[in-house]
Amino acid sequence: MKKMLLAAASVLALTAGASAEVKMGVILGFTGPIESLTPAMGGSAEMAMKEASDSGKFLGGETITSVRADSTCVDAAAATAAAERLITSDNVVSIMGADCSGVTTAIANNVAVPNGVVMISPSATSPALTTIEDKGLFFRTAPSDARQGEVLADVVMERGISSIAITYTNNDYGKGLSDSFAAAFQARGGKVTITAAHEDGKGDYAAEVASLAAAGGDALAVLGYVDQGGRGIMQNAIDTGAFSKFVLGDGMIGDSLLTVSGLDGASVVGTAPGSTSENATKFDEMAKAAGITETTPYRHESYDAAALMILAMQKAGKADRSMIAGSIMELANAPGEKIGPGELAKALELVAAGTDIDYDGATNVEFTDVGEAKGSYKELEVKGGKWETIKVR
Repeated sequence: MKKMLLAAASVLALTAGASAEVKMGVILGFTGPIESLTPAMGGSAEMAMKEASDSGKFLGGETITSVRADSTCVDAAAATAAAERLITSDNVVSIMGADCSGVTTAIANNVAVPNGVVMISPSATSPALTTIEDKGLFFRTAPSDARQGEVLADVVMERGISSIAITYTNNDYGKGLSDSFAAAFQARGGKVTITAAHEDGKGDYAAEVASLAAAGGDALAVLGYVDQGGRGIMQNAIDTGAFSKFVLGDGMIGDSLLTVSGLDGASVVGTAPGSTSENATKFDEMAKAAGITETTPYRHESYDAAALMILAMQKAGKADRSMIAGSIMELANAPGEKIGPGELAKALELVAAGTDIDYDGATNVEFTDVGEAKGSYKELEVKGGKWETIKVR
């Protein structure tokens, strides 16, 4: 009898230990064309998980464990397989990610939505995702490129650039941003001399740059990725003297771009989601204290994506996949008590007590009726070998 009681106690202990751990997926392109950006994104999401776990207030003392997977950013099949492992093998309750628009669409359509799993992407910005058939399970803390194209066009026109050549990475993200930017630039009286796609992963971009240069323009808009094709295009254009002025979309904004040879002799301006608000500044301080020193985009959005799913579980009273989506919009938007970064313990307490909250987080989150952030954009420029924020739009 004693042995039976001990065995039963051991089973109960194991069961309690298992139920106390909640697994959340983090799927980002840890390899591929934005691999210099994703470590800070993943780390920022995991900051929110640790903050909630350490508070002791998440679901009566349960803890959250991050399970990472590689989206590659570009390989839809590999991304889908990675997401399937997260959901079926690792049994994650929700997914922070994915990152690039094409793989995000593939994961949502093929894996997450069919399995009833909520995804919140911090960086998938294709306008096509606005109308995805997601059954209310897909959200994004980054704004759509439909808006970024307009903001970027304003930046370019205000700098006196009246004609521009455009090259974009040949995928959903690149095409969506290119179309948005070209339309907005032309609507403001600008001239687009050429619009040409480029492929990532090539060793040489001389032919692409030659075509762009032949078309002419006051500047070259590079709407690609900082660690692959976009970088290669810029390097060749600088080396050959084809262009000296560059206009960049958010996928090109990263610290790794600062190592491009000859960049100090070029004019470089771009846009990326972000702000200089009090909440954004507070998050930056938190991230630095946690060892995240990069100044790359989408760190703030990653923290907020994870935080919203954590708060949704708290509101549901348990880590149940089927109960997360229903409260995301309510938690993110007014009315309610404002919650900023670093205040998850307070938020968890309020939610558990049935008090309404308005989660602003690190990005002053406010969702549209389809669950995507309205957001703000930084106008950025390379000055003195670093990125400098000129203004927030």
